[in-house]
Amino acid sequence: MSEYLASVPHKGAYGDVEDDRKSAILDIKEGEVEAEVSVTEVDQAFASLVAAEESHDIKHRTMGWKKTTLLLFGDQVMGWVPGLITTILAGIFFYITSLTMWRFIMRHPGVRDVCDIGYLLFNKSKIAYEVTGIMLLLNNILLIGFHILTFGKILNTLSDHGTCTVVFTAIGAITGILMSLPRTLNHLTGMSVVSAICMGIAIILFLVFAGIEANPLYGYGGTWPAAGDVVRTTAFPPPGTTWVECLQAALNIVFLWVPQILFPTFISEMKRPQDFPKALTALAGLSFVLFIVPTVLGYHWLGQYATAPAFGSLERVYVKASFAFVIVPTQVISVIYSNVACKYIYQRIMRNSKHAHSHSKIGWGVWAAVTTVVWGIAFIFGSVIPSMGDMLGLLGAAFDSQFGFIFWALCWYSLYRREGFFTTWTRTAGTVFHIIVMLLGLFLLGPGLYAAVEAIIVDYAGPVRPAFSCANLSL
Repeated sequence: MSEYLASVPHKGAYGDVEDDRKSAILDIKEGEVEAEVSVTEVDQAFASLVAAEESHDIKHRTMGWKKTTLLLFGDQVMGWVPGLITTILAGIFFYITSLTMWRFIMRHPGVRDVCDIGYLLFNKSKIAYEVTGIMLLLNNILLIGFHILTFGKILNTLSDHGTCTVVFTAIGAITGILMSLPRTLNHLTGMSVVSAICMGIAIILFLVFAGIEANPLYGYGGTWPAAGDVVRTTAFPPPGTTWVECLQAALNIVFLWVPQILFPTFISEMKRPQDFPKALTALAGLSFVLFIVPTVLGYHWLGQYATAPAFGSLERVYVKASFAFVIVPTQVISVIYSNVACKYIYQRIMRNSKHAHSHSKIGWGVWAAVTTVVWGIAFIFGSVIPSMGDMLGLLGAAFDSQFGFIFWALCWYSLYRREGFFTTWTRTAGTVFHIIVMLLGLFLLGPGLYAAVEAIIVDYAGPVRPAFSCANLSL
């Protein structure tokens, strides 16, 4: 392997995409197995990629595992029993499949984003690369649009609908463009620290207010006490809950646990990608606490009055006091998704040009233009689509099925197809697990997609929010 790597001309983290097929994707020679790749050779492979950036003005491979942890954490109605089980299982699947993705990248050190993984998984297919790129852009741009709409909802709530919602969402898009101008993820770690602090404050305030208020103010069944003057919780879905509603709720939980579409880009900007499992373990631990504790306590206090987001169930003064802090993570998460999407477009435009990694007017001009276009399209999506919640369900079924399940089952197949899938009991357990991962991915892509579309049809049958609306979206 070392002789092979030495023969590859390094061109920086974001070189010519067409030439990547021969150079920047430093995959192990055909026929080599994982056992033949020593730790030293892997270290040398990544060290050579870091060294290749030494002469660049803009260096991408600069993050340590602690900064990567901050960046990862800056990103992220059933009964409580199935909801809790789904959350825990989704977290376990997230952790193990993320490790499989990391092992695959260790085998292919030059991978820069999820599109490179798609290219390699499907026999170095250019078509697979392009299709994966389209899915990456659709996923990220729609998510940015959702967060732009959320930004507008927050300002609506804080100002008591002080002006048209479209004005608030435009403000969100403009500030997002400005925050997205840094070209490396390393610059976003500071934002992620502030984001995590603000989200922590928002959650703590929500739990305090939900615990001390005499009763919830509002729920989907009406203002207190329209849905009952006693808070009730159910262990399982109440009678009348449809299969589509249950699956849609499950999709929303799975959506929380599937940010892996970003991880290859994060890993490509680490000084030592070998340390990624440390960041992943820290993220998984924090996520379990974040996804389970506030949800369980909030549902205990709000019961049938629980809304999404749960802040909407609180008294108005409490809503404003806690929801205000969500504005920071709302923007930071969208900026992270923007950075990954813009990098994909930027490297396609700049290819092997020196401007790709230089402080030149052309380089910065193209980056600013790409960022503006991405946020502009996201703003249109956020303003035109009547129900972004339904679109998130559609995203979960169409894309999370691929980037949260199917891709990583294929990575396992690629890693061990030559060595054998059942050579040891741990390998056998891993193989069985990834077969289940594949089946779950196919389920989300089939029945899951059907449920998401059905939910959209039901919502569109009623009154919908008009495009570029001035309607009040306050909680």
